Amino acid sequence: MLSGGILNWLSGDQHLMALMAHNWLLGVLAVATIVFLETGLVVLPFLPGDSLLFATGAFLGLNGISPLAPICIVALAAVLGDGLNYCIGGSALGRQVLSRGWIKPRHVRVTKDYFERYGAPTITIGRFVPVVRTIAPFMAGLSGMLARRFALFNVLGAAIWSPLFLLAGHQLGGIHWVGTHLGLLSAGVIGLSLLPVAWHLAARFGFSRG
Repeated sequence: MLSGGILNWLSGDQHLMALMAHNWLLGVLAVATIVFLETGLVVLPFLPGDSLLFATGAFLGLNGISPLAPICIVALAAVLGDGLNYCIGGSALGRQVLSRGWIKPRHVRVTKDYFERYGAPTITIGRFVPVVRTIAPFMAGLSGMLARRFALFNVLGAAIWSPLFLLAGHQLGGIHWVGTHLGLLSAGVIGLSLLPVAWHLAARFGFSRG
């Protein structure tokens, strides 16, 4: 029950926004921790990275807080998370995780589709796709991608992803409608992020039918 309560807390943004209202820096550090866990542990692809960053940016904008420090903190967490996941994928533990089926096969298939289509830049592109951003660094480590090549696309992805969602929320958060419908917009961000996954699954299904 304790673990379930912790996971529920991590997968929603209401508690984090309350924490941020009390102490914005502590709240940003909590957000960065969630980003690190989502990207660093291959078994936690469900954590709300995109919507959480948007909501965090909106909170910062509504309270007149500069987004510069939060962007740096979250980007660093994203880089470190991907780095940890890459190391896990390249270790004996990674092979054990895969052989025991701790990663859903459909998640692995979707990520392999991205690697087949984009190659190493999947590490950057996948940053914007839920599930893929969690599985991609793991698969990169598992496949033996060169560490320097992985690091390049890892840093590039974090440097684009973090400011994009935080600044979007920061700029739009001052709009009254956005502030009063933040939950709806966060859900919309998740939906838009899932579109590439849905498109790949649909393409795969259509190909198999043909």
